[in-house]
Amino acid sequence: MSDVFVSYARSTEAQAQRIAEALRALGYRVWRDDELPAHRAYGEVIEERLKLAKAVVVIWSAEAAKSEWVQSEADRARNDRKLVQLTLDGAPLPMPFDRIQCADLAGWNGDIDAPGWRKVMASIAELTHRASTGAAQAIAPAAEARRQAICVLPFANISDDPQQEYFSDGISEDIITDLSKVSALSVVARNTAFTFKGKNVDVAQIARQLGVSHILEGSVRKAGNRVRITAQLIDGAVGDHVWAERYDRDLTDIFAVQDEISRAIVAALKLKLLPAEKKAIEHRGTSSAEAYNYFLMARHALDTGNMGDPRREATIVRLSKRATELDPGYARAWALMGYAQGLNVYHYGRGGDDGAAATERAIALDPDLAEPYAARARALKMRGQMEAAFAEIERGLSLDPDSNEVNSVAAEMYYDARRFEDAVVCFAKVAAASEADFSSPGVMASAYIALGDSENADRAARMTLERVEKVLAQDHGNGSAMASGVIALSRLGDHERAREWIDRALLIDPDNWLMRYNLACNLACFLGDTESSVDLLESVVAEGPIRFVKGVLTDPDFDPIRETPRFKTLLPKVEARLAG
Repeated sequence: MSDVFVSYARSTEAQAQRIAEALRALGYRVWRDDELPAHRAYGEVIEERLKLAKAVVVIWSAEAAKSEWVQSEADRARNDRKLVQLTLDGAPLPMPFDRIQCADLAGWNGDIDAPGWRKVMASIAELTHRASTGAAQAIAPAAEARRQAICVLPFANISDDPQQEYFSDGISEDIITDLSKVSALSVVARNTAFTFKGKNVDVAQIARQLGVSHILEGSVRKAGNRVRITAQLIDGAVGDHVWAERYDRDLTDIFAVQDEISRAIVAALKLKLLPAEKKAIEHRGTSSAEAYNYFLMARHALDTGNMGDPRREATIVRLSKRATELDPGYARAWALMGYAQGLNVYHYGRGGDDGAAATERAIALDPDLAEPYAARARALKMRGQMEAAFAEIERGLSLDPDSNEVNSVAAEMYYDARRFEDAVVCFAKVAAASEADFSSPGVMASAYIALGDSENADRAARMTLERVEKVLAQDHGNGSAMASGVIALSRLGDHERAREWIDRALLIDPDNWLMRYNLACNLACFLGDTESSVDLLESVVAEGPIRFVKGVLTDPDFDPIRETPRFKTLLPKVEARLAG
């Protein structure tokens, strides 16, 4: 965990480095984006570091005032009440930051007695709970204990059956969720923690990399109705075990074990657990271990199943339905069932239940559950009620900013509204949640292209191609994966292979609307083939899901051909379909 996050525009990188070095010399832990790890998505890391920082120093300049990234980081810091502003050139600050105190560091050469620097240091000292003994004297850490931070590594599945991995993953995710409810503890997001799954790790190195004080690791063995869970809490600085325990229980005791682990960690870290937090941790949503087991299976199918394959959604619905039959009051299972049913209807254009009933049942049972609001938002969006849709998705994000389902719908909505900066942040979170997800990095590449960010577009395309190739190695007929692979190949310059994949995809899976739409995007954006692109869109507009029909009007991938005569002939058909 860093004390200070530094936000700046690229033109002031040298000054940002000088400021960061000056803060480190005074004993602060400082993070700026020169420390981005190569394997992590930019938006995901920024979100995480902003959340963990105690103070956010925004370095304003003429370029920074125009940067949506800097403004977004400043706005997050302002909302979290940890914004420290300074200006290097006196350029006007954007609203509403022009109404907040801003230190003047124009021409600052590192002098710790400069009035502007003293103002910055006083604010940082207050926000990070450090005691200032004078402007000319280094600021030392306060005697009070730092806020603790922890990373829960994915518990290893050591069952004889590798198919039980869904259970160990579910246990890990729920412990992360439980600990996140403790206000005195910072917890690394699930998406970040799971990047270490299945790897031989150096605990001290992970602690340094993530800036956390402690690491929790463990294992799960499930056999029949018995479960054995081991857990170890490790001090990230010295590598010593702070606490360790082994639990041998019946499966029906799984909730009690999770509660015991969370309470033991709180006790080991000498944290104060508020009554409301204790109650929140003990709230499991179901008392049925069997229903919980089916729900974990459904969650695992969502995270690891092949996107674009109707069997994935069918599996999720069946498993979630079984969980609700065992416990009709299980809100999380109702929410997941509604989400999968809505995905079938609104995203893939398949018939059947649209998930509205399951979604409303989930909200009635638990109004604080984030995922049903994403399903609501998607349905409202498809009916053209955009203001109401955005209200629902913002509510979902406020309840759980790391939810995979909420971020997935939010990313899609932001992208369709051409709010690409917001879209890439959400796409990055979704892509990090599952290595089986090839769609999110694929659309993220298009968003980066729209932003003029070629470097990140290429990175997202490489991630897409790597994931697609893994999927196709197991499922040769996955047309949705081939379409995403075509976009990645074209972006990376392999046009000949992209053409081969297009022909193959249309032969293998000709009725896949998601695939046909994505292939049309690729032909327009990367291959400059207006005729072939519109040929595919003709069928999509005539018979495909409304989501894709609307995409013809807003998707930036069609911008290169939007003014061509052939494309313009398609627009009246789009309007007629939407009117109908």
